[in-house]
Amino acid sequence: MTDAQWETLSNQGVAAAGVVYFLALLAYAVQWAALRDVPVKQAVAAGGGGDVLDIPDERVAQRTEMAGRLGVLLVAIGALAHFVALLGRGMAADPNRVPWGNMYEFTLSGTFVVVALFLATTHRWRLSWLGPIVVGFTLCVLLADVLWLYEPVAPLTEALESYWLVIHVVSAVIATGAFTLGGITSALYLLKARSTKETGYLARLPELAKLDRIAYRMHAFGFPVWTFGVLISGPIWAHQAWSSYWNWDPKEVWAFITWVVYAAYLHARATAGWRGRNAALLALLGVATLWFNFIGINFFSTTSQHSYAEGAGETRSVVLRLAGPAEAAQEVGIVVGADHPGT
Repeated sequence: MTDAQWETLSNQGVAAAGVVYFLALLAYAVQWAALRDVPVKQAVAAGGGGDVLDIPDERVAQRTEMAGRLGVLLVAIGALAHFVALLGRGMAADPNRVPWGNMYEFTLSGTFVVVALFLATTHRWRLSWLGPIVVGFTLCVLLADVLWLYEPVAPLTEALESYWLVIHVVSAVIATGAFTLGGITSALYLLKARSTKETGYLARLPELAKLDRIAYRMHAFGFPVWTFGVLISGPIWAHQAWSSYWNWDPKEVWAFITWVVYAAYLHARATAGWRGRNAALLALLGVATLWFNFIGINFFSTTSQHSYAEGAGETRSVVLRLAGPAEAAQEVGIVVGADHPGT
């Protein structure tokens, strides 16, 4: 296959993943709609992670179980199409490379990890209730990625041609997926804690203690991965690329801020016994810094050396008009490389 064909395959994979994820969202909607008239205690057993499906109406039980299984199956198929999109993106470059050379590709990778982690943990931790939120979140992010962040396939800049980039970004992507799932669970905890309704989605979620425990596990998994990616592999890559372990790059600073927030989250739980609402609020602060680092810096900073930051890795053309005779002016174009600090 040619590079153009691989890129086309990647774009088709993204479109196919979006369609299948939408169908999965519909399946989950059918599942939870079938539970709308079921008492909450029984609904928790059906869609909230219980051990048994305890619904008196056999038809409702069958419909709920079938819709839930179909939802998970469609998410798995969507994840496969998502992976094909990533593979095609990397194969479309010349030379072939890992598919995270810009913000579009990093977003594509990050959403894939969110879905993959959900699929990997949904059976063990009984997270079927998280399915519609994860699928809805992934759909929205993929839509924004295609509409506003898409960039044609291009070779990596010289600074990115390092195996330490692969190690660094893999760690960052995995940790981002775990932190995002932990943040979603923390948000659901706060919403359920404030809700007084006896029916509906929030009423059918697991008990607050279980939500708190799941959020903690997600963050406890993501933190050491983020630590390795940000404080170890990242500085090593920076030293290879720019001969300095720390350059006060905006993304470096905000990545460290994110690390501090999550370190405080885990420390507070271990020493001060923070549970529930306080821990959930701190977790949401962490995921806010995480996504601001990922998205916000790209719009508020033009000095970042990371290739997926806006303006990074590009070539900027500056035109100077020099004074001359009244009847003419001389234009001089100066090309400035964006890979150098301070440009």
